[in-house]
Amino acid sequence: MRTTDSPHLARELTVGQLSARSGVAITALRFYEAKGLISSQRNAGNQRRYPRDVLRRVALIKTAQRLGIPLATIQAALQTLPQDRPPSLEDWTRLSERWKSDLDERINRLTALRDQLNGCIGCGCLSMQACPLRNWGDSLGQSGAGPRLLDQD
Repeated sequence: MRTTDSPHLARELTVGQLSARSGVAITALRFYEAKGLISSQRNAGNQRRYPRDVLRRVALIKTAQRLGIPLATIQAALQTLPQDRPPSLEDWTRLSERWKSDLDERINRLTALRDQLNGCIGCGCLSMQACPLRNWGDSLGQSGAGPRLLDQD
């Protein structure tokens, strides 16, 4: 058997191999591809084949998702990376620096929400005029009467 026939040494991976190696469901990999986060090529039998460096991109995507980074932000970040090689430590450092301030801001917002949560547990009303979690300072009322949150949908 040639070394290129070994599944561990293959230059390209099938979607099943990529799924098994990354721990990401095939449906998620197809979703990532549809969103432009990863890419594949088709072989003569019209089957997807992924370059091995896609493993590192999938790892980056999953790590960023665990941090709460939206997929659109991840996609924009991946577009700044070279397509001809896997993301490097330097690439990750650059991307993570961009996301730190956003994470700090979200942590601060969540901490403030957590600290205000006890007030709502006692009353249970979630008042549209006084609730510090849902409508701080009645900011919604300042934009007029009616269902302000429904208008945003």
